[in-house]
Amino acid sequence: MVSSDPAASNGSKDEKDIGLAPSYSNSGVAQPEGAVRSDNWATRNGLNLDSFKKRDYGAGIVELDRSMKPRHLHMIAIGGSIGAGFFVGSGSALATGGPATLLIDFVIIGVMMFNVVYALGELAVMYPVSGGFYTYATRFIDPSWGFAMGWNYVLQWAVVVPLELTVCSISVAYWNQDISPAVWITVFYLFIIIVNIFGTLGYAEEEFWASILKLGATIVFMIIALVCVCGGGPADGWYSEYYGARLWYDPGAFRNGFRGFCAVFVTAAFSFSGTELVGLAAAEASNPAKSLPGAIKQVFWRITLFYILGLTFVGLLIPSNDTHLLNSTGSSDVAASPFVLVGQYAGLNGFNHFMNFIILVSVISIGVSGVYGGSRTLTALAQQGYAPKIFSYVDRSGRPLASVGALLAFGLLAYINLAAAGPTIFDWLLALSGLAALFTWGSICLSHIRFRSAWAYHGHTLDEIPFKALGGVYGSWLGLILIILVLIAQFYVAICPPGGGFNDVQGFFKSYLALPVVMIFWAIGYAWKRTGWLRTHQIDVDTGRRDVDWEEVNGYRAQVASWPAWKRTLNLVF
Repeated sequence: MVSSDPAASNGSKDEKDIGLAPSYSNSGVAQPEGAVRSDNWATRNGLNLDSFKKRDYGAGIVELDRSMKPRHLHMIAIGGSIGAGFFVGSGSALATGGPATLLIDFVIIGVMMFNVVYALGELAVMYPVSGGFYTYATRFIDPSWGFAMGWNYVLQWAVVVPLELTVCSISVAYWNQDISPAVWITVFYLFIIIVNIFGTLGYAEEEFWASILKLGATIVFMIIALVCVCGGGPADGWYSEYYGARLWYDPGAFRNGFRGFCAVFVTAAFSFSGTELVGLAAAEASNPAKSLPGAIKQVFWRITLFYILGLTFVGLLIPSNDTHLLNSTGSSDVAASPFVLVGQYAGLNGFNHFMNFIILVSVISIGVSGVYGGSRTLTALAQQGYAPKIFSYVDRSGRPLASVGALLAFGLLAYINLAAAGPTIFDWLLALSGLAALFTWGSICLSHIRFRSAWAYHGHTLDEIPFKALGGVYGSWLGLILIILVLIAQFYVAICPPGGGFNDVQGFFKSYLALPVVMIFWAIGYAWKRTGWLRTHQIDVDTGRRDVDWEEVNGYRAQVASWPAWKRTLNLVF
């Protein structure tokens, strides 16, 4: 059933004139919606030459494949894109700020991400379009800012792909250092290519099984960690007697004072990068309005289970002045992973190797996610004329071929790390992506705030929103404020690093390069499109809204309202 709201019309504005995302018409003319899928199984799954031909798009925009199932979205939400930033980067964060700072900073970023993803969920259920984050900024904030966010997001993932390939080779070197890293970079690069041959379904299945592995390994780790904290470890290990919270007293709960506290924020933000991919994936789900809300709720468990509980045990078992952590070369040094060190120090033979295998799977998963997230956003940019038209090419199996090829081409930069100047080059590439996610998340929150404002201005009520963010507009304000505070904290650290003294110019830009890059993108977008901040009356909230079965939605709401309070509370996070 389609809403009968008289406001649900296209209006007379040209979408490109006001910078709106391309979308389906809501007119009453019966048209075949979306792309026409092939009847041939091999063509649909990208397994023959015919699949590479241009897709028949039918009516509407260039449509990607809609083969993603609810189980895929749920696992992408709970475990997708958790990689080296969490499993390895948490070690350097522990050494920088201490266990209390590690926990507090990750809780703050977790609260922020909870609100970001719920805001994204509300928007994605109503407007599930390819490249969602960028198109929401274009539609609800400022087309020039949307241009900047789109290219910023593409660049973020383009840098991550070669970085994760390099970490893959380092992960394998934990077992065998005699084989050249170039061999393993090539092996894992070919694996990412093979996954992308299968398009959306390849990414979805890879993330589903990788997330199950990560989730299972994290639960196993926490059970073992709990036993170790209580003193149940092997007699020849560190944890054969009650360990408790001794490390919070010696060497202490905090390191490097306020500077250390601020410095851990960027590691926490990097660790949470990719959480928002569930909203991007919603555009390729068969029924986003039905499957996405349940997936969004899994983010609560992602934050609680992986980040809060996992890092609590890390802070209880690994001293912040551990030599492995202090001598770490960064988020690529697998030997400095606290999850690996716990097994090593406990005397659990093989557990450190098991966790290193999980890290390897996680890092590969991030590489696949990088190609997926970057290519879909690049395709959306091309659809709006913000990138060369070639990147809007979608083949018969639903793959944005040119965009995928561009992201895979960036993966070849992993070989640069083999050169003498490679690590220096990689430091600068990492600087490009370090804070990029924060701008994306801030744009999502601001887009939600602006959407709600325009929604009310055009005479709509909250009851017309099929899935509402748990914290409403206040949650988005909280998320936006926390993001601004984190950016301020990182600016302070860029000037005053945790080690003391003041940074030089090179050190400052290695910590804060993302800001000038975003500003350059915004300036280019403004010079090109000559559009600025959208006034509330200019924001079109009706064009492109997905049709909703209101009879089903209202029936479900009535059912939930009849439940007792405890069941309604559980429904918020299950």
